Amino acid sequence: MTKEELQRYARHFVLPEFGREGQEKLRAAKVLVVGAGGLGSPLLLYLAAAGVGEIGIIDDDVVDLSNLQRQVLYTTEDIGKPKAEMAKIRIQALNPHIKVTAYKIRLDIDNVLDIMAPYDIIADGTDNFPTRYLVNDACVLAGKVNVYASIFRFEGQVAVFNYPNPDGSRGVNYRDLFPEPPDPDAVPNCAEGGVLGVLPGIIGSMQANEVIKVATGIGQPLAGRLFMMDTTTFDTRTLKIPKNPNLKIESLEALAEYCATPQYSHLTLSAEEYMDWLSRQEQHFLLDVREVNEYEIHNMGGHLIPLGQLSQKIKEIPTDKKIVVHCKGGVRSTQAIAYLQEVGGFGDLYNLEGGIMAWEAIQTVKK
Repeated sequence: MTKEELQRYARHFVLPEFGREGQEKLRAAKVLVVGAGGLGSPLLLYLAAAGVGEIGIIDDDVVDLSNLQRQVLYTTEDIGKPKAEMAKIRIQALNPHIKVTAYKIRLDIDNVLDIMAPYDIIADGTDNFPTRYLVNDACVLAGKVNVYASIFRFEGQVAVFNYPNPDGSRGVNYRDLFPEPPDPDAVPNCAEGGVLGVLPGIIGSMQANEVIKVATGIGQPLAGRLFMMDTTTFDTRTLKIPKNPNLKIESLEALAEYCATPQYSHLTLSAEEYMDWLSRQEQHFLLDVREVNEYEIHNMGGHLIPLGQLSQKIKEIPTDKKIVVHCKGGVRSTQAIAYLQEVGGFGDLYNLEGGIMAWEAIQTVKK
């Protein structure tokens, strides 16, 4: 190590259980962080500060103003820029002695094993079930340790999956806890369900702690155990996870349909095409399926029915007009259209591509 590195990690060196040997193990570690959002922000900062030698960051999203309430890795100036790229810049500024690779793409069945290949530890900070099961199954197939964390509203979870046992076998994985994935849209995301801004800081730091323990061999990782925390009461529980002897993960093929982007028989409108509709006074009904707080911040004047309330308020939607559905970026509007087709029997549905973000982008260009 250089003189500067010796000074940088001085507080690690004086830990009797850690010392120079632990720091050398961290320096040799290669960690892939999946998701550079709420959990990824503290996770990346602390892994970089600790001196993990090589860090990969995969995230295909860009920074949004609503992210800044909890994703402390970014600033207002980063809005609209790729998260993976900005995260790389931030953590390399924090520690120039580490190697960082940014993957500005979505993790999928076709690329997951190749992207994981150079790394020893996978840290899962995703916020959706398809990617969570994909990461788990790929870790099992590739023989990688999966340090998992998740957050929802005021609660968080941390666990270490696929940890090697002394006899060479592997410990429990995510499917031992939850064997089958739920419907991809069964659980609200942060925009729909909300999340306490400080929660990912707490849970993400715990996740970083587990990564460091796994990389250095210090302490007892949360292998075979699930840690749960409720920040409203500060109650915590740690549950033992039994291994399912009948569970077998032999390929990613079973996930192909689950992870695929649903395709529905609706039409799409670009923001430019919708602007043309307005100029021609095309008769239609504009449906906004975001949350009330999002609508209050900025809206296009559409009729607001949050996605979670669509079943109760479906009668508010006319059946004799073209219906243009929009949300923030196009995901929730696609789900809403699927529901309107399958349950409501609606036709003449149009999804506004890119949602209100695309609409506001062309308004900015016009100005």
